[in-house]
Amino acid sequence: MTTAEEDSSYIDYETFLSPTFSPSQFANTLVLTTNNASDTPLDLSTPLSRVLFDAQEINTHIDTLTTKSALPLLSHTQEQTTSSQNIVKEIESQVQSLNDGYKRLEKEVLVRYETADEVRAVAERLWETVRLGRSVGRCLQLGRQLEIQVAEIGRSGNAGRGAGQKEDHGALVRCSYTLLSLRELFGKNGVGEEGAGLDRVDVVRTLRSSIISPAERAVLSKSQQVVREFSMSNVSSGPNTTTYAQTTDTKSRTTSALQSLYLLSTVPHPTSKKERWEPDLLIGALQDYLRTSLTSSLASLARSLAALPTLDRTLLEVSARCQNLLALESLLSSTTAPAHPILSSTLPPKNFLEPLLQSLETGSLASYFWRTLAGGLSPKVVDIINRGGVAARTLRSNKKSVGDAVRECVVRGCQAPGGANRDGKEKQEVTWEREIAVMVGSITGPLGR
Repeated sequence: MTTAEEDSSYIDYETFLSPTFSPSQFANTLVLTTNNASDTPLDLSTPLSRVLFDAQEINTHIDTLTTKSALPLLSHTQEQTTSSQNIVKEIESQVQSLNDGYKRLEKEVLVRYETADEVRAVAERLWETVRLGRSVGRCLQLGRQLEIQVAEIGRSGNAGRGAGQKEDHGALVRCSYTLLSLRELFGKNGVGEEGAGLDRVDVVRTLRSSIISPAERAVLSKSQQVVREFSMSNVSSGPNTTTYAQTTDTKSRTTSALQSLYLLSTVPHPTSKKERWEPDLLIGALQDYLRTSLTSSLASLARSLAALPTLDRTLLEVSARCQNLLALESLLSSTTAPAHPILSSTLPPKNFLEPLLQSLETGSLASYFWRTLAGGLSPKVVDIINRGGVAARTLRSNKKSVGDAVRECVVRGCQAPGGANRDGKEKQEVTWEREIAVMVGSITGPLGR
């Protein structure tokens, strides 16, 4: 369309091309300009004819422009088509070159990579098999070693061994170290670690159920039995009949049992930040020994106070139990913790006595024994008095002699086995005066009320 034609056209193209053009507003304006607002009804044929005429005018202009510009449009279209065909030919040649390059790379790289990846996967599986085989072999070797050591423990407890055959207490400690090595091996079960995948091997599962678990129970049972049977007192047997060799053997056997319980105690998790560790199995066995001594002493004293003729013998037994505690305390204080292969970041106790005293919240086993015994004995005496009868009257009439016998019992029990005080002092009454007063008061106190 030329400029003259645009000027001659009565259509306002600027209005229709405006971004703010609104068809409804344009129609409303057209209706109002061709009608009077007060007319009823409105004449819509005139604005409709106006719109149709405008549309026809625009269509005529489009036809005119298309007709006049047909040849330039066809020429331009032909040029674009030719250019597109040339571009497609060039692109096809480039695509063919890329396809050829990809096929060459696929042959030289991808095929070789796939083959190499298969080889790598095979190598990894072979290495994993070798690693697992070595771990299983080490596990079986430790299991066989443990089986032999457990057999040595059984032989050491055999009453029929030859006269010249010496008991091998060290088998308990050797078994404990072997069990720790197995624990460490089974604990390394992360990806790529030594113990990874062992739980999936049948022979290892059989080994754990048939040898390792029974062996650990046997070691713990034997160690706890040795601690329960610990005795170095000769008070109740009269003259000192215990030889130095027997005393040394008892200490050695008990030390091995204590070390075994220490090593097999539950260890904290590697990520744990605890600075101090408590050997639960060791403390539990010692507390059981102390609890058994207290329970037996309390029961026998309660019976003897109701039947005084048996009191002297019972007091000798109680003194012997306290002497055993003194000997045990001395042994614990002189026994240092062995090297633990798993505990590296945790501070071990100075000796075996320290964690026991901390768990009991006391400074001495003998003091704890007498004070706890007195605490349980007082209700027993009150019960005897409340029941009345001959036992109550006899106990009341012999109040002073019973108090003196209990005093002598405490003094005698606070002497280390063999007659030597653990501190090397002679005045036991001064050293243990509080314990003596507590024990005597637990019996004579209820009798005086």
